[in-house]
Amino acid sequence: MPERITRRRLIGRGATLAAVASGLSGALAACGIEGTNEQSLAELKRQADAVDHPRVELGDWTFANWPLYMDKALTKEFDRRFGGRVKYVEEVNDNNDFFGKVRQQLAAGQPTGRDLAVLSDWMVARRIRNGWVVPIDRRNVPNARNLETGLANPDWDPQRRFSLPYQSGAVGIGYDIEQTGRELRSLRDLFDPEWKGRVTFLAEPYDAAGSVLAMQGKDSTKATLDDELEAIEFIGAANDKGQFRRFTGNDYTTDLAKGNIVAALAYSGDMVQLQSDNPNLRFSYAEEGAVLFTDNLLMPAKAGNPYAAEVMMNYLYDPQVAARLCAYVNYISPVRGIREILEREDPEIAQNPLIFPPEEVRATLQPYPFFTAREEQTMNEAMAKVAGA
Repeated sequence: MPERITRRRLIGRGATLAAVASGLSGALAACGIEGTNEQSLAELKRQADAVDHPRVELGDWTFANWPLYMDKALTKEFDRRFGGRVKYVEEVNDNNDFFGKVRQQLAAGQPTGRDLAVLSDWMVARRIRNGWVVPIDRRNVPNARNLETGLANPDWDPQRRFSLPYQSGAVGIGYDIEQTGRELRSLRDLFDPEWKGRVTFLAEPYDAAGSVLAMQGKDSTKATLDDELEAIEFIGAANDKGQFRRFTGNDYTTDLAKGNIVAALAYSGDMVQLQSDNPNLRFSYAEEGAVLFTDNLLMPAKAGNPYAAEVMMNYLYDPQVAARLCAYVNYISPVRGIREILEREDPEIAQNPLIFPPEEVRATLQPYPFFTAREEQTMNEAMAKVAGA
């Protein structure tokens, strides 16, 4: 297995609050808020049923991903095995920033220059409903049968006709047990006055509000906009009382590592790396349930090399390849059958519950709800006010 390194930071996995505060509404309007016709489910199904990508030489093609989210040895091996040359670019630092790079081409029906990209589930849902993706010819991706069943049929992409999961992670409780003196198991611990001013909370609204809904015994997967706004109000009330040191992206990791805070609403993948650096740090899947986020592979509309992109998808869903990728990035893989491989080749990874959650934990993981672009804008603006963006 490749040597483990710091995995990519999910800064801006959601709509960044600074972007909301500085006029993101214009970009969102181009995503279907004002006057853009969203594709009907029937039309999307028709496009997917008609897809036919013949086998061709791969040639030169482009794969856009987040930084530190791929073992580069795998892309080199891919070129050797299948021919062609993949231009692998680490240019997705934020979902909306990346959208800004390509939205004019998408709106004009022009190629974006990318054949495959990795984006978060809410952005993929937006791309799909606007018809800004190429359907997957599943005949070219037979390894898709290895997809974990729980990820196989999201509301925003029934039967995974336009996307395939790349990696997943959970939102939970990161804490310094040397400071707490006890295990933290409940999301209510983050609102405990005992830790007033020594807790950070995520600024990303899907993750923040979804965690509060889980704490309140609600299924965040089925949340309405009103549910999300009420959860954000709850966060705001706690913040007004001085509960939170600040709202963060992934930069809570610095505060935890330095001992500036006791606990944080945190991402599981971050904590894998932090624990290797500081054994006093812990991560708990909250007993009430945890938000599950997924980054997905998709082909942007007018992609010039869809067959090459599909061959790469098939390659990444080979359990041997998926096991190597999992060992490198330390996230939850969507591919079945890799744990057995890692038990032989990298037992430490195979036994890590942050990468392979126990079945009882998996049963409590709650994916994002499905919102329209207008609803997302309302939610983002509400969270921006609370977080002071």
